[in-house]
Amino acid sequence: MRIGLFATCLGDTLFPDAVSATALLLARLGHEVVFPPGQTCCGQMHVNTGYQREPVPLVRNFAEQFGDPSIEAVVMPSGSCAGSVRHQHEIVARRYGDAALRAGVAGVRSKTYELSELLVDVLGVTEVGAYFPHRVTYHPTCHSLRMLRVGEKPLRLLRAVEGIDLVELPEADACCGFGGTFAVKNADTSTAMLKDKVAHVTGTGAEVCTAGDSSCLLHIGGGLSRVKAGTRTLHLAQVLAATRARPYPLEGAPAGAARSPEVTR
Repeated sequence: MRIGLFATCLGDTLFPDAVSATALLLARLGHEVVFPPGQTCCGQMHVNTGYQREPVPLVRNFAEQFGDPSIEAVVMPSGSCAGSVRHQHEIVARRYGDAALRAGVAGVRSKTYELSELLVDVLGVTEVGAYFPHRVTYHPTCHSLRMLRVGEKPLRLLRAVEGIDLVELPEADACCGFGGTFAVKNADTSTAMLKDKVAHVTGTGAEVCTAGDSSCLLHIGGGLSRVKAGTRTLHLAQVLAATRARPYPLEGAPAGAARSPEVTR
């Protein structure tokens, strides 16, 4: 399958390892990964803060970059961005776009997936050849859980990882408190929610907390570092990309440890 990879803003600027790991994983499974070079922000942050007209150029660009009929599916290592493309883009196009934009959005949204959705629902795999001999707990992010309803898909993928010690996260479905601009505008509430999430993560004794959204991992990782928990955050893609031949060097690993394959532009 020819799969278009959307990096997302956070992936591009702060978490390139998650993007590289996504490409590495899909290439290992035998698929062609293409990276449209003109991609930009999906516009989620604008819509979330009430600016629905402003992201029209971003929505149009996304539809143009990934609307190539040869791209059979679009994947992104972000439940929130996938949710934006699948739900918010249609709202923006309907209210402020023209007929061409509405058609473009409809064509792209129908083939856009969060990583676990693509693997389980589209590619039909749960065992991806991963090896990750560490104690891991999984945080289901709000957009993936409530908007995309990915359900057990990430857990099915994690349970099939060789060597993993997967432990249940107490009150896993509780929000970590990030919520994009929510964490900025409601800092006290966000911090209180984060405190609860960090306590639950550390209570598992996990070496790694994983999730499908780098934004939530940024928030949780910050909380864990401030209490010197010793628990690392890694994107789901990074766990699934690790193998016996190319294990993830958890201890003292520098940024960018997961090597990416060549991608087609």
